[in-house]
Amino acid sequence: MSIESLFLEVATAKLAEYCDRIEICLGKLTDEQIWMRGGANENAAGNLVLHLAGNVRQWIIASLGGSPDRRDRDAEFNARGGINKADLAARLCETVDAAALVIRALTPEQLTGTYEIQGYRVSGVEVVFHVVEHFSQHTGQIIFVTKMLTGADLAFYAHLRAKPAVP
Repeated sequence: MSIESLFLEVATAKLAEYCDRIEICLGKLTDEQIWMRGGANENAAGNLVLHLAGNVRQWIIASLGGSPDRRDRDAEFNARGGINKADLAARLCETVDAAALVIRALTPEQLTGTYEIQGYRVSGVEVVFHVVEHFSQHTGQIIFVTKMLTGADLAFYAHLRAKPAVP
């Protein structure tokens, strides 16, 4: 396996993992909780899901995949409801699946090529890396708000817990 193909496979696996975790979080929240904000300068989980879908579409599907860029970033943050958790999860997972197809098909030339996105001049590697790390950051925020609102142990790392000693 080449370094390029390993990088692309890990990137798509991480996006799928984070999408699954967000889907679990959305499943534990009510539709009302998904749109709750602590303050005017904070984002609800629903806004973060819309933002992630928009970011992945713009940076991967449009910029690397050649699809039209129709992103309305402000609308992602201005939303105050109107989309239920099932639709949010479906939108995000469909976007990640479409992005994974683009990412897996990238050539070394595309990875080393230069792209202009949101005023940034970046390589294809930087595009993929940015999307994965950006997705990770907001996944952590969604996990935090889910734990805060529900008190649930999401058990994402339950396998690492120490086993009780057997007498």
